[in-house]
Amino acid sequence: MQDSEVPAWWAGLGLDGLVDIHVHFLPDQVMNAVWAYFDQASTHYGTAWPITYRTSVEERLKTLELLGVRAFPSLVYPHKPDMAEWLNTWARSFAFQTPGCVPSGTFYPEPSASRYVREALDLGTRIFKVHLQVGDYDPRDPVLDDVWGQLAEAGTPVVAHCGSGPIPGRHTGPGPIGEVLRRHPRLTVVVAHLGMPEYAEHLDLTSYPNVHLDTTMALTPFTEAMMPFPRDLVPRLGDLADRIVLGSDFPNIPYSYATQLQVLADLDLGDNWLRAVCHDNGARLLGV
Repeated sequence: MQDSEVPAWWAGLGLDGLVDIHVHFLPDQVMNAVWAYFDQASTHYGTAWPITYRTSVEERLKTLELLGVRAFPSLVYPHKPDMAEWLNTWARSFAFQTPGCVPSGTFYPEPSASRYVREALDLGTRIFKVHLQVGDYDPRDPVLDDVWGQLAEAGTPVVAHCGSGPIPGRHTGPGPIGEVLRRHPRLTVVVAHLGMPEYAEHLDLTSYPNVHLDTTMALTPFTEAMMPFPRDLVPRLGDLADRIVLGSDFPNIPYSYATQLQVLADLDLGDNWLRAVCHDNGARLLGV
């Protein structure tokens, strides 16, 4: 499948477009720093990682429009203190100005987190992002307990990069986020990247009623070369039709957007499954 074929593909499923829960738009200086990091991917990850959609904000938004991505967040995440609140303000402003963009937020283990997360929720933020590898913090930090409690009570989803791919962090893996869920069992966590490479262990977290997993980069040839998804787990994806949700990592992907959709179709789990994953589950989580 080519990007130009994507609209016909989702129309053939009877959809009016796609809902992608894992899209990044960041302040220019932050996005440029992210791209500079990926430029050194051979050093960091042992493989090149060219950014396919390394274009202007306007061009990236046009690309999503042409693909038929009707709703998406601008997932932001901090790597140091005193950054998250600023990112939240930026993300709300970006969403206000951008059709289809859902207001997103983030947080960091700092004394002000409880206050600015409450403020973000009050101002309409509908989804949060945490990146435990980049942020290098423990989600079990007591300073975050009230934050997790607020999000659980609000039913607001949190996309959590908690898996140990592409490289492990001090607080990645199913253990730390699993302990957060034990404390807050109603929390709506969306495990990014199907939890790669601890796929089975993160799938097990769906024993909690509101845990989902996004497809971001999983199953693509790029990821399969590093962290293959066990084929014996595919039936579990089929059984979790209401818990798997489309994510892409646009624009920071080293292949076409259509590649992610093609590998999902190739699982041969049926049109109902594809409709749920590529639209319905994301629409429900984002409230669109």
